[in-house]
Amino acid sequence: MRLDIRYRTTFIYDDVVTESQNELRACPIADEYQDLIRYRVSVLPSTKVSSYTDYWGTRVDTFGHRSPHVGLEVLAEATVDTKPRPQPAGACRPDSLLAPDFLDLHGEYLERTPHCDWGKAVADLAEEHVAQTGPDVVGRVLALHRLVGTRVEYRKGYTQVGEPVDEVLSHGYGVCQDFAHLAVSFCRSQGIPARYVSGYLFTRDETVLDDAELDDDEPVRVQTHAWFEAAVPGWGWFGLDPTNQQAVGQRHVKIGHGRDYDDVQPLRGVFSGAAGAMVTPDVEIRRLAMAEVGSPALPGRLLQQHQQQQ
Repeated sequence: MRLDIRYRTTFIYDDVVTESQNELRACPIADEYQDLIRYRVSVLPSTKVSSYTDYWGTRVDTFGHRSPHVGLEVLAEATVDTKPRPQPAGACRPDSLLAPDFLDLHGEYLERTPHCDWGKAVADLAEEHVAQTGPDVVGRVLALHRLVGTRVEYRKGYTQVGEPVDEVLSHGYGVCQDFAHLAVSFCRSQGIPARYVSGYLFTRDETVLDDAELDDDEPVRVQTHAWFEAAVPGWGWFGLDPTNQQAVGQRHVKIGHGRDYDDVQPLRGVFSGAAGAMVTPDVEIRRLAMAEVGSPALPGRLLQQHQQQQ
């Protein structure tokens, strides 16, 4: 499936900012399941963009302004071909998780992290469900994936990115980041390496993937999405989306992975000045090409209007 993606973030400051420095993680990765056809980043006011690949393998675009400004707009444009993803086949016994070579490669994804620091309630519930699945790693991962869906309801505006997983489990609601962090915590508490994934999802409703009525060139407005991948010995990383209770497929576009949200935060930065900031993120995806990615990017209406008022 070929998808065109435009990820635009607009910052409007309520006073003059003298300097800002930013990091953007919005570029889809190129791997065996997706081909990156085109990618470009545009910034207004115009500035140089530099790029590097971080420890986790994610492209990072960095840029800054050292002159006074009252607004900032970042536009990342990508075209990606996604491919079908196979599912693990055959039984994999839990004792293979303890093999020294496997632990050497995946040890970082077993550790507790700020957003995946589980307590007794999370570990006990995961252990209870794992005990009912039998001696098969894939079966255990699927059981923990389903468990998130039965215990957490999708609800916007009630949690922050740093919501502790124990509290997510306790109050039973959250957004995709909470679903992913809880799934990762369930897996790690049972000795299954798991990592947090950031990306995009081509659907009107990130809790449901039944969007067969979408026209080929119909744009869909979404936000960045999150899911998880569990390591299966002898097979590889198994991607599952607990928010909609589906395996990761061609509608998912992966940006990168890490131990939790902090390793793949889409956009982070700092600025100098006493101003407050209004941040407006927007992602548009469609199946057919929009304007050529290589064409000049235009400023969004929000930044244009703000600039006209100055």
